[in-house]
Amino acid sequence: MSIFTAALATGLLLVLLYRVLAAPGRIDGWAGDDFVAAAYGLAPREELDSRRAGPPPPAYRTKERDAVAHAVWEGDWKVAEEYLRAAGEDWDERWSRMELLQQVAGEDDTWLAAWCAESPGDCDAATLHANLTVHRAWDIRGSGYADEILTSVMDRFRVMLTAAIEEARQAALLDPANPGPWVVMVTAARGAGYRRAQFAPLWEGLVARAPHHYEGHWQALQYWCAKWFGSNRRMMRFARRTLRKAPPGSPLAGIYLHALDELDGRSGGGIPDVTLPTRSALKRIAASFDQVTPDNERLPVLRHLLAYHMLRSKLYAPALEQFRLLGPWCGAQPWRAKGNAVLAFEAARGTAATLSRVRPTSAGQTQGAVR
Repeated sequence: MSIFTAALATGLLLVLLYRVLAAPGRIDGWAGDDFVAAAYGLAPREELDSRRAGPPPPAYRTKERDAVAHAVWEGDWKVAEEYLRAAGEDWDERWSRMELLQQVAGEDDTWLAAWCAESPGDCDAATLHANLTVHRAWDIRGSGYADEILTSVMDRFRVMLTAAIEEARQAALLDPANPGPWVVMVTAARGAGYRRAQFAPLWEGLVARAPHHYEGHWQALQYWCAKWFGSNRRMMRFARRTLRKAPPGSPLAGIYLHALDELDGRSGGGIPDVTLPTRSALKRIAASFDQVTPDNERLPVLRHLLAYHMLRSKLYAPALEQFRLLGPWCGAQPWRAKGNAVLAFEAARGTAATLSRVRPTSAGQTQGAVR
């Protein structure tokens, strides 16, 4: 193949990939009958399920959560207290439980008020109340740009966040080893308008207590992105540093994928620059995910992002492997954003299979490649 022909072929593939990932109205032809998913070890198209990003949690976990939510809804705050403490120093799990309780309190916080009143020295209760204040502040503000929001609303928003930060500071004094209050402070900092010099001690306080806290890192990534108090360069530097320090068995490496999503959003979803550092990082993330327990509930969402960005970075065979691991679940943001999650997911799988040059498993299915 001549240099000209090779360049032309590469250009056509990029245009094709752009149509699949960025132009949902054009993908139906890519997901037709010619692509036989099973020939590549993938779940058949008729089994694809766009209701979830991954399998539902185990029945025992769902039962436990339902029981806790029902008990606190009925006013038994001691169940909430025990539920959090049972997580011990698994700080990611503890925060996940905190988020469940925050959702319940968002509907009715009578039980939380009773908990705080009867146990004023309880760090978890104070942290939960501060976190609830942060969420309510954002609900009041909404998701619009700052110049679209009434000054009175923004003033109330900032007052609430400042109060939440102060409440979290007091909570931190009740249990100095608990990173929960610091997650609240890191979360509230950008909305409260904290500058870098103000944010730094909050971040240092968090990582001193939980150096690999997933939610804390996600919130810090938001602080460092260009739409808040950072830039693309600062955000990616933070993401690369997070990837390097992600420990075995943790989904923390996935923070890098969220950074790529931020870049993707700022570029309008166009064809990205394919760089060796990005490709290397994606491969490292895949290896890291292989060490995460399969029942980790963050993992499916992150695998969808990994498959999506691998495809955009022309890592077709590694992307195909991620699609195999995902099975029939396709209810994740990269595909929902295209309008029809099933069609977008199927088109992406077909693209990965075809451009990976992986041969179908059966000679009778050699037409299994997308044309």
